Amino acid sequence: MDILGNYPREKPFDPFSVMLFKALQVVAFLFFLALLAMNPEAKTGKIDTKAEFIVTMNWPDNHPDDMDLYVEDPVGNIVWYHTREAGFMTLDRDDRGGLNNSIMVGGKRIYSPIRQEMVSIRGIIAGEYTVNVHYYLRTVNDPVPVSVKVEKVNPMLEVIHYDTMTFTRANEEQTAVRFKVAQDGSVSDVSHGFKSLVQLTRSVRRGGDK
Repeated sequence: MDILGNYPREKPFDPFSVMLFKALQVVAFLFFLALLAMNPEAKTGKIDTKAEFIVTMNWPDNHPDDMDLYVEDPVGNIVWYHTREAGFMTLDRDDRGGLNNSIMVGGKRIYSPIRQEMVSIRGIIAGEYTVNVHYYLRTVNDPVPVSVKVEKVNPMLEVIHYDTMTFTRANEEQTAVRFKVAQDGSVSDVSHGFKSLVQLTRSVRRGGDK
């Protein structure tokens, strides 16, 4: 006891309290580790995708016209708006310009400015691939710039082709690129000679329009 007071200068040592405090510290540390595991650090610029090649077509934002992407594989499969899956290829959507880029939310129409179609190639077939663009519906008089990019995804990202073409009339078709793929996935013989894929799908198109 303190000579002038009623309380001791130091509290008596309590081993149970010390053990309880240490246990709470351990629990708090483990909880912190769990939070880190549930919220991993974002890796900017990295998108994991299960594909061998990605073909992307873009035209100007908010453009009202309808451009179509066609891709043919070495055995004659063609993906386009009537056949969105063929072989190892998949067309993500048929972007029809101003016709299908809006939705109603709470009585209000929300618009998306993006004009893009994309084809993923999930497996490798040796031979030549052809990528075409078709000007399906024209409502404006100005020329339309359309960019096409082909990316090889595995084992690391590599741009096989990127270029911009200009379209000036309805039903115009252009070959963006043709390239050959070996069985090991390597690319060679990149060229641009025209080959009509619309003609090859004409019999299918007679079954119905968009």
